[in-house]
Amino acid sequence: MCMVLGNTLHNGESIAAKRLLVHLEWITRRIFRRQPESRRGNIAAVVIPNSLKVRVFLARLMLGLSALAMLPPQALAADPIPAAALSAAPIPADYRIGPGDTLKVSVFQNDELTATLPVRPDGKISTPLVEDMVAVGKTPSQLARDIEKSLSEYIKSPKVSVVVTIALSVYSQVKVIGQVKTPQSLPYRDGMTVLDAVLAVGGLSQFAAGNRARLVRTENGKQTEIKVKLDALLNDGDMKQNLALKPSDVLVVPETRF
Repeated sequence: MCMVLGNTLHNGESIAAKRLLVHLEWITRRIFRRQPESRRGNIAAVVIPNSLKVRVFLARLMLGLSALAMLPPQALAADPIPAAALSAAPIPADYRIGPGDTLKVSVFQNDELTATLPVRPDGKISTPLVEDMVAVGKTPSQLARDIEKSLSEYIKSPKVSVVVTIALSVYSQVKVIGQVKTPQSLPYRDGMTVLDAVLAVGGLSQFAAGNRARLVRTENGKQTEIKVKLDALLNDGDMKQNLALKPSDVLVVPETRF
């Protein structure tokens, strides 16, 4: 049993799995005892199990395997889970839908019209009775009201809800660029701040001009820049600089002037 479990966990064992394997091997050695060879013949040694210890062993084995089975697949991976993968959070009500997002469109008391579908690259979706509805740039509630208007031609007083189940568009990301250790796009989550973003990219680089950083934000087609003093935030603890982020924000960290 231990050999089979060990082979199963060989390619991706977690600390919890290792401890379980060691525990099972220790119990196995304790519950089986070896009988000495007979002096009157060449009888091979036999292994006689202790019945009480066998029952204890089987009980612990079942509990251990049950706990192992309940672990998520990532827990058995050899590599740590990226921080970005742990950033899932409820989608804010003012989230703007974008291409690549997955939506669940539900129509009250009309299950045949309920569907889960992706937003196409052209920014549109197609549901039963509603084709090529523009979704990009709208909030879930705005899209729901537009679908209700279209469905009202076929259904009396339709009630529609739209939920973003998977947010993958650029509208659900925050970008950190310039003089940071690992410039990248980060999945946006509700309540995300400048400090969260800076820590997620590993902090500032050696030549970063932190106090000249700026936050570029686009709202309603208008772009604005907000000054952020990252050095004051990171070194002096000035929490006034820890601004709340919004989807599609870009944090720019310039290089020091020599």
